[in-house]
Amino acid sequence: MDTKIPVEVSARHCHLCPEDLEKLFGKGHELTQIKQLSQPSDFACEEAVEIEFGSKKFENVRVVGPLRKQTQVEISLTDAVGSGVIPPARISGDLKESESVIIRGPKGAVKLKKGLIVALRHLHCATNEAASLGIKMGDKIKVRVAGARAVVFEDVDVRVGDHYNLCLHLDTDEGNAAFINKIGEGEITK
Repeated sequence: MDTKIPVEVSARHCHLCPEDLEKLFGKGHELTQIKQLSQPSDFACEEAVEIEFGSKKFENVRVVGPLRKQTQVEISLTDAVGSGVIPPARISGDLKESESVIIRGPKGAVKLKKGLIVALRHLHCATNEAASLGIKMGDKIKVRVAGARAVVFEDVDVRVGDHYNLCLHLDTDEGNAAFINKIGEGEITK
C-alpha cells in the first residue's frame, strides 16, 4: 500500500526554554509569531539568534515556538562541516550526549553544555491517521520521494499525537538529496 504524504524541509533553527528566552531577549519578553508552521502547535518567530559551535558561527537563526522545557539548536550535518564538531543525530528533544553551543541574542548569551543536534527525519501523524495507516508511535517506516533524484528514506521515526498533521520532516541535507525545495510529496511504503 502506498500513501502520499506531504514532505517539508526544515532549515537550521532554535527552540528556547523560558529562562533562555529572557537571557537572550530580556525579562518579560514573549515570542512574536510571524508564520504558522504545518504542525498546529509550531510557529516561526520574528526572533532570531546567532549560534556558535566549534569554529562555526551562523547569524539570523530563526527561533521556532512555542517555548520548550529545554533549549536546543537543530542544524544539518553540512552546517557542521569544518567546525571540528559533529553533533549527534537525534529526535528533537533528545539531547543526551549532544554538543555544546553558544546562543547570542540582543540582550545576552547562553552557553549550553548540550543542545546542538542534527534532527532525525520523522513523520508527524495524527492518531486517527496512524490507525488507518497501520502505524504507531515509535515505528520506523520507509518513505519514497519520486522525481529527478528519487530516494527512499529508511528508518523514519513515527511520531503520533492528536495535535499532529500528517507530514514528513527532513533536514536541508536530506531535502537537497531528494531535490525538494522546502515542500514536496512522498509515499509511505511497507
